[in-house]
Amino acid sequence: MPKKQLTAPDILAAKGQRKLAVLTAYDYPTGLLADEAGADIILVGDSVGNVCLGLPDTLGVTMADMLHHTRATARAVKSALLVADMPFLSYQTSVSEAVANAGRFLQEAGARAVKLEGGAAFVPQVRAMLAAGIPVMGHLGLTPQQLAVLGGFKAQGKTARAAKKLVEDAHALAEAGCFSLVLEAVPAEVAARITAEVEIPTIGIGAGPHCDGQVLVFHDVLGLCPGLRPSFVKQYADLWTPAREALAAYCAEVRGGAFPAEAQTRRMAPDELAEFLASPEYGDA
Repeated sequence: MPKKQLTAPDILAAKGQRKLAVLTAYDYPTGLLADEAGADIILVGDSVGNVCLGLPDTLGVTMADMLHHTRATARAVKSALLVADMPFLSYQTSVSEAVANAGRFLQEAGARAVKLEGGAAFVPQVRAMLAAGIPVMGHLGLTPQQLAVLGGFKAQGKTARAAKKLVEDAHALAEAGCFSLVLEAVPAEVAARITAEVEIPTIGIGAGPHCDGQVLVFHDVLGLCPGLRPSFVKQYADLWTPAREALAAYCAEVRGGAFPAEAQTRRMAPDELAEFLASPEYGDA
């Protein structure tokens, strides 16, 4: 019997019952791997801009980009809840535009929920999306779409005042109806308080061990992004080096004539080859 695909209510019901494992994915193969690995939630993140599109940040990621990558990922995901990130300026300008864009992820791309960044200021968008039948995941702390305001990739909530604001925003999003909440790059103590106070699951990334779940970027987990990575990332494999070595071996074999070998070569049946070589058309080829 096929396994039932998780829903937003299932994720909400997991609060206090079990830890939630969340992974990003961006296309069919990454979605398939994350789903087969047992992720509860697969997030098609706007981090696609960084890890797949070569962008310096997420600000250049468009609705067209996100719909394309969500659609590809959705074809692979059978068990996890598929959540799509709403990109920069797809929900900030008006409530009506936010609902219309969020709806496209469900109607056109196969997502079953959307994620948006920001606190109490976006409660009207959250409520309107829910009224339209669109589950919403919140995102507080380091919100990459607000890098210009935040001054770069910096931890948030480090002062008492900033921490209190995060707690207030978390309550506002939970009361507005979000089914879960990402907490990124905030002190563990702040994440612990939010987790204890709100009735929705918290998903940490650089937010300590007390959250109801954790999320990491697919490429970070597998070591597929060369160079520096955030200190809160745990790399579970280094696939970049063996992948590069395998590709280099292929290039070397092509140049040296070792590939394709006989095992990779198709041959005609002897009688068919004889007829082919004897045909007058062969000499004109």
